[in-house]
Amino acid sequence: MSSAMSPPAFRRPAPAARRPASAARRATVGALVASLAGGLLAVLPATTAQAAPTLLSQGKAATASSVEGTVFPASAAVDGDLTGTRWSSQWSDPQWIQVDLGRSATLSRAVLTWEAAFGKSYEIQASDNGTDWHTVTTVTGGDGGTDDVTLSGTGRYVRMTGLTRGTGYGYSLWEFQVYGSTDGGGPTLPGGGDLGPNVHVLDPSTPNIQAKLDQVFKEQESAQFGTGRHAFLLKPGTYNGLNAQLGFYTQIAGLGLRPGDTTINGDVTVDAGWFNGNATQNFWRGAEGLTLNPVNGTNRWAVSQASSFRRMHVKGGLNLAPTGYGWASGGYIADSKVDGQIGNYSQQQWYTRDSSIGGWSNSVWNQVFSGTEGAPATSFPEPRYTTLDTTPVSREKPYLYLDGTEYKVFAPAKRTNARGTSWAAGTPQGESVPLSRFYVVKPGATAATINQALAQGLHLLFTPGVYHVDRTIEVNRANTIVLGLGLATIIPDNGVTAMRVADVDGVRLAGFLVDAGPVNSPVLLEIGPGNASADHAANPTTVQDVYIRIGGAGAGKATTSMVVNNDDTIVDHTWVWRADHGEGVGWETNRADYGVRVNGDDVLATGLFVEHFNKYDVEWYGERGRTIFFQNEKAYDAPDQAAIQNGSTKGYAAYRVDDSVGTHEGWGMGSYCYYNVDPTIRQAHGFKAPVKPGVKFHSLLTVSLGGNGHFDHVINDIGAPTQGTETIPSTVVTFP
Repeated sequence: MSSAMSPPAFRRPAPAARRPASAARRATVGALVASLAGGLLAVLPATTAQAAPTLLSQGKAATASSVEGTVFPASAAVDGDLTGTRWSSQWSDPQWIQVDLGRSATLSRAVLTWEAAFGKSYEIQASDNGTDWHTVTTVTGGDGGTDDVTLSGTGRYVRMTGLTRGTGYGYSLWEFQVYGSTDGGGPTLPGGGDLGPNVHVLDPSTPNIQAKLDQVFKEQESAQFGTGRHAFLLKPGTYNGLNAQLGFYTQIAGLGLRPGDTTINGDVTVDAGWFNGNATQNFWRGAEGLTLNPVNGTNRWAVSQASSFRRMHVKGGLNLAPTGYGWASGGYIADSKVDGQIGNYSQQQWYTRDSSIGGWSNSVWNQVFSGTEGAPATSFPEPRYTTLDTTPVSREKPYLYLDGTEYKVFAPAKRTNARGTSWAAGTPQGESVPLSRFYVVKPGATAATINQALAQGLHLLFTPGVYHVDRTIEVNRANTIVLGLGLATIIPDNGVTAMRVADVDGVRLAGFLVDAGPVNSPVLLEIGPGNASADHAANPTTVQDVYIRIGGAGAGKATTSMVVNNDDTIVDHTWVWRADHGEGVGWETNRADYGVRVNGDDVLATGLFVEHFNKYDVEWYGERGRTIFFQNEKAYDAPDQAAIQNGSTKGYAAYRVDDSVGTHEGWGMGSYCYYNVDPTIRQAHGFKAPVKPGVKFHSLLTVSLGGNGHFDHVINDIGAPTQGTETIPSTVVTFP
């Protein structure tokens, strides 16, 4: 968004059955050893086995191509329970199970203890990164029981890929054990530790809390593109008389497991005095895990993009407009309860998910709700409310908390058809991970060190700061948590991809900003490799409060900002922004052709903000994709019509579903244009999609801001053109 924006129209409020196990039988296995130059492993005669190898796989992260039912997970094959629990696959070929040893190891032996459903032929594979696999042996003639294979080589990941089943069932392993040694692998990085100088941990007895809040606010109030980063973490208890004003790159959060553990008798405030009452640039800040008793009964939260409000309980009302009801440009609430009314006032768009509210006033453009108790019913196009009774799939953002005196990160459980907060019934469901299992990343850490920590099996906790990386951060282990505090910022140098996730289950990325560097990166954030194919429906990757910026703080370039290749990924609140103001801004200076590209199937976006890209802002190639709430502005700075010409089409759609897609659905989506360099530019449409029974959209709109450029249609050739200078949306209620 930009300070040049025209004002919006402002209206005051009005388990599968277990098969019986047979006795384990000792197997006679015929092994055909494939000789591979440069392979990670080699199968050698049993006489060469290393002495006293260590069991490396037990209790480590395991994933599989499929499970027969929820009672037969991959983790059961590495839990040490030899005949009590097991992994079992679906009844088809091929299938695989892999274990992440946590770091590279010298491998000596693998023991596979089969249940009655065994592998007649299978391959043993290994990998250093969980993506590039080498087949080093093919086992044929297997007859079940226990297969004991001697190994020589190194690797972090070891996989059994079943090619031919020995029965009509699937593949079933009581245990998949990998032995070896991690000696000689270099120094081990410690987990845990202090949180660094820019994390301010407070308790009710801390002196001068208000003065510290005020000092940081003074530094950060208008530091839109500064380097300061701060997190205020409040220990459980009651804090009286505070007004925590939040500026840029400032996070405030309670350290309780539940919002009710930390109460402020006072306010957490965002206003726009620094920008003369205009809140359209109140970006990059957040509040989490607190209960508020506002001093005057209503808390003010006048934010725009990249500002999250999560796990909050406001015992009163919430005002989303700045003092004086100036312009405001959208935001996000999740897993929160607001007892009173939320005054939307001048907010142009807003998304509220899995929450409980006392009421909502006013609609400007697209106000969207899913799984929100007390939300207004769908009435689009007037009032402009779009409401889904539940959210199809959601999993809340991980967060730091105190368990007694020990820091832990809570990783909430997945919910389906969610409605209301995750903590309404008391203790939220999920897993607690001790901070000792995290590498606490502090300013000055290198990408090599960060990757070493990941290779050891540690999670990452980025403390507030700016991090330059000269190589890609590789998140290859299933269930890895990468959590940022205080909008920790990652800048890729030399045109590398900032972060890449492997085709594994359950990775959680949350709470950080990726800022493009001056050398063009082909991709800034990549969720899964290009050949991703695994089913992650039971345990998806989540991307939450992860923001991407190209330009603004300085010249930056990226061809595509975010690519989602993994199936079943949930993108839950992101702002992907090619800057329209700040430093290093110009049609070619901060060139970025594409915002978000989705190749994976069954991807869900909840709260998708993508703006100002030179070509397509969002392109969707995966099947069965869903988007609940989309907000977009086309690039302001196109020099003329020719600069955005897309073949015979005038301009690139903000959101394009590829013609190959058969099933897709979206709710509550808007695209705006403000071609202030050449106001005569015309955009053929905001949305482009194939006309097929399975492709559906609900509550679409396009808006010309003050007549600076216009849309000819809303979607394809449907929807009236925008016209005049009154900033009146053109709407399409349903498509097709």
